Amino acid sequence: MDWQAVGLSLRLAALTTTILVALGLPLAWWMASTRWRWKFLVESVVALPIVLPPTVLGFYVLVAIGPRSPLGQAYEALFGSRLPFSFQGLLLASVLYSMPFALQPFASALSTVDRRLLEASWCLGAGRLRTFARVALPLAWPGVLTGMVLSFAHTVGEFGVVLMIGGNLPGATRTISISIYDSVEAMDYASAAQTSLVMLIFSFVVLAITYALQRRFVQVWMSR
Repeated sequence: MDWQAVGLSLRLAALTTTILVALGLPLAWWMASTRWRWKFLVESVVALPIVLPPTVLGFYVLVAIGPRSPLGQAYEALFGSRLPFSFQGLLLASVLYSMPFALQPFASALSTVDRRLLEASWCLGAGRLRTFARVALPLAWPGVLTGMVLSFAHTVGEFGVVLMIGGNLPGATRTISISIYDSVEAMDYASAAQTSLVMLIFSFVVLAITYALQRRFVQVWMSR
């Protein structure tokens, strides 16, 4: 059991989910509330990782953060290291790859909030930020929770993008999916089976808790 890879995968998933919540909720709120006629272009860009092969996305990210790119050169000048084949580069790729799994549930949940409640909040003097935090977000919480769980689970299971951007550096970029692949390639099926079983149980427990919390939230809300 490669616990080092497990720990790195969970850390990567936790940081990816945190960043997606911080950056994704404002964008999802805009997507849910705007009437801009070209909004579908933004939605298409957000959904691209769902249909793009992971290796294609990984290739473009690798080119974008490479040592010859403006982003790669700026990062190396500031921090003295390169983004490719580093945990930081892996984190950037994971955020891009898992974005639709967070933003789509966020936007879908926020779009179901009754606009009359938002307008009532504005009429009572609450600003847009306070209305979002006190009205829209609590009502959309089940969908937000779903997006967080999906992005977390999706990041844990990443393989193609992870391999393209991070390679296979133990303790730095070697995630649990790569560890399982290495075990199978080395014909160490016992180790692969053990790791896969742990991740299967973990994924099931996380999803079961999420659905239970969603059901409980709906019951509490309906009883008010």
